[in-house]
Amino acid sequence: MKKQHVDNGFRKVLKATSLFGGVQVVNILISLARSKFVAVLIGPSGMGILGLLNSTLYLVNSGTQLGLDKSAVKELSYAKKNEGEEAVSRQAAILKRLVWGTIVIGMLIMIIGAPWFSQWAFDADTFTTPIRWLALAVLFTQLTKSRLAILQGLQKHAPLAKANVLGNFIALALTIPLYYFYGIDAIVPVIIIASAISLIVTLYFSERISLPKTRVSNAVALQEGKGMIGLGVTLSVSGLIALLTTYLLQIFISYQSGTAEVGFYNAGIVILNTYVGMVFTAMATDYFPRLSALSDDILRIRQTVFEQAYIAVLLLVPIVVVFTAFAPFIINVLYSDAFDPTATFVRWGILAMLLRAVSWSMGYIIIAKGDSRLFIKTAIGFNALLLGLNLLGYYYWGFVGLGISFIVHYSLHAVGMFLITRWRYQFYFPSGFSGIFFGSVVLCVVAFLVSFVENTFWRYFAHVLLILIASGYSIYFLDRKIKLRTWIRSYLGRNK
Repeated sequence: MKKQHVDNGFRKVLKATSLFGGVQVVNILISLARSKFVAVLIGPSGMGILGLLNSTLYLVNSGTQLGLDKSAVKELSYAKKNEGEEAVSRQAAILKRLVWGTIVIGMLIMIIGAPWFSQWAFDADTFTTPIRWLALAVLFTQLTKSRLAILQGLQKHAPLAKANVLGNFIALALTIPLYYFYGIDAIVPVIIIASAISLIVTLYFSERISLPKTRVSNAVALQEGKGMIGLGVTLSVSGLIALLTTYLLQIFISYQSGTAEVGFYNAGIVILNTYVGMVFTAMATDYFPRLSALSDDILRIRQTVFEQAYIAVLLLVPIVVVFTAFAPFIINVLYSDAFDPTATFVRWGILAMLLRAVSWSMGYIIIAKGDSRLFIKTAIGFNALLLGLNLLGYYYWGFVGLGISFIVHYSLHAVGMFLITRWRYQFYFPSGFSGIFFGSVVLCVVAFLVSFVENTFWRYFAHVLLILIASGYSIYFLDRKIKLRTWIRSYLGRNK
């Protein structure tokens, strides 16, 4: 019975990762199509205006929503697992009540601060009125995120995936004609309409969840939602620290080498965080609520972290080998041959992804436990370490040094997370993980070393062979845990 439970745990991780990884692929394709249409229909100037307005909207939303879209996931998933429907309904009601407070604050800041936002972003007050209209987008976006948090916290995977994809797709289909007919004048209406569509789609799926009706007053919501607000603020501060770290590095690169080098860095980060990082998107969407529900059971936590890290590492191995082998070609397809320097950064930096999978698997324990003080200390410490290593690496060795700094950082992060979670929560990996991890590292390092072979034929021959070996390696060990072929047949059969 125990073995069957463990196998089911691995299957749940793989199913969620494949589902949300697939959602990420579809969203990336939609994003690429949107960027192409927008670039053609409103040109570089229009794209610049769109980017600045979206950045302003993101800044206001991030600064005012208090991280409730993240902290509520923990409270809801714990209530669902341990306290029953009444508690879940109460937590959902508290979230819905609190989010209206953050919406009012966000809209007021957008309306009152519009002249300053316009001056900062455009060095003129001509966009004051358009920015004030974006207060509507603040309303729609924060309501959408609160409802998505409910779906995520209750682990409603299928509705959550559908809401994400359908919202993006319908928004693309309805807003492209506006750009076609009205050009740059359509930018603000498009932002507002797209956020409204996302809300409508999300409401459709979230309202279909059957929960007992619960009403709470503002005073009760503030009193009982203190934990939700506290953790949310901590997560928001952590996110802002990460953004500041990236921003300071970009300024340094621009000062040292110019804006073109910043563009190469940004392109590499997009590849590492978006295309390779699909596994981490799934981790944030499914793994966090599952772990939060078990926050009082260290034995279950050990098993859940093991399952997540095991699946993440095995899924990443062939991806890392492919990107190591074909980084220049992939970058040319996604961008252009002008971005060739990005390949050097990606080839080094991608080796850190296996370490990142392990360290993030452990790091989520701190958030799931609601240990706010420890989380903010580790966020400040490790982001400061990352910034220092990045600055030194780039200053002395350029993009090679930047890639090496990522490897060193995530190595130290993994060791640090292991020591912290061992000391604080008595966490350790069950037997069977270290062999899988080190075998994966060896395959990726060999693929990296092969990329330096000068003879083109033998380099690509070896890389193709390594891709086959890495794929076989992942399939073999996945099959040992979940009987992969049986799982695929049953998964496809259920979808039919």
